Amino acid sequence: MKSEEILALLPYQTPFLFVDALQHVDENGVQGTYTFPADSYFYQGHFKDLPVTPGVILTEVMAQIGVVCLGIFLVASVQGIQMALSSVQVDFFIPVYPGETVTVRSKKDYFRFHKLKCQVQLFNSRGELVARGSIAGMIKPEAYA
Repeated sequence: MKSEEILALLPYQTPFLFVDALQHVDENGVQGTYTFPADSYFYQGHFKDLPVTPGVILTEVMAQIGVVCLGIFLVASVQGIQMALSSVQVDFFIPVYPGETVTVRSKKDYFRFHKLKCQVQLFNSRGELVARGSIAGMIKPEAYA
């Protein structure tokens, strides 16, 4: 399955789509990027005089690229899937500012009984580690939902 096909199957749209491109995807992991537009709605109030990307948005970027894109790849032969986040444990180290591009690298821990768990890292454009952690989700073909 090609990157463009995976992106077309994502169940998100602007302003909640946080995947620009996938550089690599295989059965063991994925790498992708996203650039935060400086005029994104969440910068208006987070924070008042110094806009910083909220941790929940960074976690969503990590989940969309690191788990959902990989999950779509793993069940590529299935038409239609349902997804739900089941657990997140993420540590944050440095902030991400408006206009920055981030890269997510994800490595599959396991995919069994419809549960996909990955170790996920988020880097800024300078290659600095922004966040890392473990994210898991339930990914089921609609036929079994």
